[in-house]
Amino acid sequence: MAVIGIVVFCGALVGLFAWLLNRPERPKDPEEDREQEEYLTERSGLEFFKSQSYTGIAYDEETGDIVGLYILHPNNVGRCGHICNASYAVKSTQRGKHIGEILVTDCLKKAKEIGYGVLQFNAVVATNQYALKLYKKLGFVQLGVIPKGFRMKDGTYEDIIPHYHTL
Repeated sequence: MAVIGIVVFCGALVGLFAWLLNRPERPKDPEEDREQEEYLTERSGLEFFKSQSYTGIAYDEETGDIVGLYILHPNNVGRCGHICNASYAVKSTQRGKHIGEILVTDCLKKAKEIGYGVLQFNAVVATNQYALKLYKKLGFVQLGVIPKGFRMKDGTYEDIIPHYHTL
């Protein structure tokens, strides 16, 4: 595989990429999309991604294929406005290629560049062992466990483990 690049796109391209990663026509692995309850349309994707502080798109430099993305935005406002939050998506066929690590590492750099002081994850699902391992490797601090803090698509609940990383 070629080197993965990160680029930011605005407007219609971001909405289109989000739609391509999250098309309702393709079968979904229940583990693939834990954070979103509804599929994005091209229009809702455009609106959603335009509202972010930053959207990073990971692509395969050899093929040009989009392989993942992340969004970065404030976690709160006012006196907590220096804390940001991010969400990540990696195309299911690209898992195991360290794309998540590339995305999170780029996100940490971009958040600091924008002026945030802390990156916080509010809802890392406790069964997401790949994310937990990655966040530990990158120096995130776990804040404890919130029992049954995340409702799964099947209506059951999983524990969540908030994390933070000082920038």
